[in-house]
Amino acid sequence: MSGEDTRTTVKRVVRPSFPLMLYLLVAILLAMAPVVCLLSFVDSAAVRQELEENTVESRSQTESGITLSMNLVDTGLKLFDNTLNHEMREGFDPFIAEYERAGGDPGKMNLSRIKEELGGRMDLYIINEGGVIEYTTYPPDLGCDFKEIPSFYDRITEIRLGDAFSADRVVAEISTGELRKYAYLPSPDHHYLFELGLAESEFQRYRAALKYRDMVRELVDLNPDITEIRIFDCLGTRITGEAHPDDDRRLAMVGEAYRERATLEVENATAGELTRYLFIDMTDSNYASDMSLVVELTYNTKVAETKLAGILDQHTSVLLIAILCIGCLSALAAHHLTRPIRTLVEDVDAVAHGDLSHPIRVDGDEEFVHLAESVWRVVASLKETMRKLRESEEENIRYSHVLEEQVRERTADLEESNRMATLYLDIMGHDINNANNVASLYADLLLADLEGEPEAELLLRKAKMGLTKSMEIVRNVNTIQHIQGGARHLEPIDLDLLIRREIERSSITGIAYAGTTVAVLADDLLSEVFANLLGNAGKFGGPAVEIAVRVEERGDEVLVSVEDTGPGVPDAIKPRLFDRLVRGTQAVAGTGLGLYICRMLIERYGGKIWADDRIPGRPECGTAIRFMLRKAEEGGGP
Repeated sequence: MSGEDTRTTVKRVVRPSFPLMLYLLVAILLAMAPVVCLLSFVDSAAVRQELEENTVESRSQTESGITLSMNLVDTGLKLFDNTLNHEMREGFDPFIAEYERAGGDPGKMNLSRIKEELGGRMDLYIINEGGVIEYTTYPPDLGCDFKEIPSFYDRITEIRLGDAFSADRVVAEISTGELRKYAYLPSPDHHYLFELGLAESEFQRYRAALKYRDMVRELVDLNPDITEIRIFDCLGTRITGEAHPDDDRRLAMVGEAYRERATLEVENATAGELTRYLFIDMTDSNYASDMSLVVELTYNTKVAETKLAGILDQHTSVLLIAILCIGCLSALAAHHLTRPIRTLVEDVDAVAHGDLSHPIRVDGDEEFVHLAESVWRVVASLKETMRKLRESEEENIRYSHVLEEQVRERTADLEESNRMATLYLDIMGHDINNANNVASLYADLLLADLEGEPEAELLLRKAKMGLTKSMEIVRNVNTIQHIQGGARHLEPIDLDLLIRREIERSSITGIAYAGTTVAVLADDLLSEVFANLLGNAGKFGGPAVEIAVRVEERGDEVLVSVEDTGPGVPDAIKPRLFDRLVRGTQAVAGTGLGLYICRMLIERYGGKIWADDRIPGRPECGTAIRFMLRKAEEGGGP
């Protein structure tokens, strides 16, 4: 179609249109949507970070206040405990005097009398070098081993080896939990450590005025995230707080926090809880007992998550409204921008469905008019191309029909030639074998008549060898023809029967064979493998050769070996020994087809064949031809 026709077909409708600048402004408006999303995301991330930082700061201030309060309480308790030091120091005077009276033997000391002398308010303890309470007026603590508390044992050992009086704090007694004020003094010979334990009913009343929980309660109330607080001493004993079903796990965390002397935390996202184990170091080198505490604080993380979820909901609402507004504007702008394109798409779609005469309509700017004209030119070119393709297709169809007819004729000719060639081979093989058999028979008769004439007998034997070789060639050719022309049909073959039959047929005597009960998948041509291998072993092995046939079962396969004591096969020849027309190096080398036929048959049965040394590493000691066959199943099928 000419350019004039194209311009006539294209309908150009010129209507007032908005300037391109307006379209650019709309595009800028559409570009604001990702900016709004980005700003909303950044703002929500900032709010989330601020909320997390506030939560962490609130926890830090609460825990710092708890640590300060605990130290204040401990300072008050320490002042009270020190008021009893003088009384405890005087109590050691009769203790030391009784030890000296007993001659340094604690077993001879009258500890009950000393306790009465001290007013019955103090119990006496004698701790040996191993940290065990060996003697005491307080039976529940007898035998108590302080080595179980390594830090405390190290401290009392240091006191025992020194010379000074050492007062301890008012602490809970290990056996009963009763509050006691303890003090220590080494024996004069430093073999023992004397201990006094003052038990007063007023201890509990004095300490009730300074309670750890009451001191931290106000700080905890200021942090709404805390749901529970519990306090544990250095031995893991709960001072305040309620018991929990999983206290074994919690006490393990308390012990770990105390050992590491650090704050640990465990989060339970499912329950919305964060448990922090706050270690408060209140050790004092002046006292043997460690007054350090571990405070278990349980925080409710759902409060912060709820706040964050509310903020995210607000941001999501604002974002959705903004996206909705931008979407409306984008829809209006896109509708106006794409109207000419939609019209052009409809016309091109009609052309694509085969209506190549459909006009290309244009309603819009100059650019769209040029685009429509270009499309119509493409359509015209497409028409011409399709016409040429149809002509070319018709020509190809005609040529294809002619070619198919020629292929059928050539195929029929080849099949007829193949049938004739097969017929000729069968006739030739039959006639040649008959002629060879007759010639061989006459040769045997002549050999019988020529006894005593060495030269004539030698020549006749050579002629007979030629006849034998000719018969072998015909047999090999017939076997190859059968392999290549016949369909593969495998069936179970009694391997033992086949091997024994081929040994009987062989002219070689003394072949060693132990027998087998296995059946393999093969056909009647398997006998050719053994005939060729046994014939080769006798031919190349010499008159004194020894031949052995071995059968080994290996799972689903059977390994068959035909071994001889002949001159062997060099390693250089072994890889190509089974190729077609490859012959040995001996003077009696054959036609080169026997082993090739063996390989074809074994591969036909799904196995493999190779040449090996009868004695590994010594090829001069004889050859072993080995091949693998598939074992037949018990039912007799393949």
